[in-house]
Amino acid sequence: MTARFDRFAALHVSGDPMILFNIWDAGSAKVAAQAGARAIATGSASVAVANGFLDAEELPIDLALANAERIVRAVDLPVTIDFEGGYAVDPEAVGRNVARLAATGAIGCNFEDQVIGGSGIHDVAVQAARIAAIRAATGPAFFINARTDIFLQAKADTHDEAKVDAAIERAHAYAAAGANGFFVPGLADLDLLKRVCWESPLPVNFMAFPGAPDSASVAKAGVARISHGPFPHRLAMKAFEDAARATLGGEA
Repeated sequence: MTARFDRFAALHVSGDPMILFNIWDAGSAKVAAQAGARAIATGSASVAVANGFLDAEELPIDLALANAERIVRAVDLPVTIDFEGGYAVDPEAVGRNVARLAATGAIGCNFEDQVIGGSGIHDVAVQAARIAAIRAATGPAFFINARTDIFLQAKADTHDEAKVDAAIERAHAYAAAGANGFFVPGLADLDLLKRVCWESPLPVNFMAFPGAPDSASVAKAGVARISHGPFPHRLAMKAFEDAARATLGGEA
């Protein structure tokens, strides 16, 4: 477990980012591994939709944990799980839930600051306390990728230096609470991203999406990790639908 954590943590190199092509089950994890993945990461939306649920913790926690355990057993690679908001608000409850996730063999998780089932994002101090509870519950060999939804919840044309200031404040608070990485989905302005990478005390995770800057450009900005969120699952489902339509005679 510790060896896989160390292996995973070492893959976070600013300017030479680890690429994560997000998966949703044991089968897709095996395909990613066969394609040359150095680590495996789920996307919460993909896992939820694949099991007939919507995102935002509609997937029951027991099913999420069982799915995580099957993925871990399917591959000989470090596995990190998108665990959304930890299925709780109270720090101690979040810690208990993430400890259950760590017990599946996962070496890390994404943990976001948006208010699940509500609006906005948690106060910095509240979210830092939740991260600290995860660290206390899991010990040092668990990679907490702290996600801020500052940019994801705002239109791209409103992304500015003030939002970067707020993100950097969170990066420092989350690092002090025990986080290992800092995830800024939705941020695609390369100048702003470069500043986040420069001023964050944690390695920065960029989420690729259709129309986003290419991997070489975001690597040059200093990111250490590039993930793909729900988009691999959407691509797979589109290919399946097209093939099904062609086979069944439906219109494309």
